[in-house]
Amino acid sequence: MNALHQYVFDAHRAARLGEPMPPEPGTHELALLRALRDRRRFARVVAGRPACGAVRATLLRWLRPAR
Repeated sequence: MNALHQYVFDAHRAARLGEPMPPEPGTHELALLRALRDRRRFARVVAGRPACGAVRATLLRWLRPAR
């Protein structure tokens, strides 16, 4: 059973019992990704590293020729 099947079962049960409908699958994914990003940024600041630009700095370090 996938998430859509579970949603249909839960929606049917909620309608039958007069309860509020459950949120649709994927409704809160963007909020979850933003929260994960914020948590990683906070951990980097607490560790004394820059909060953003780590990927760009790493790529530039790899692509620049050593002088």
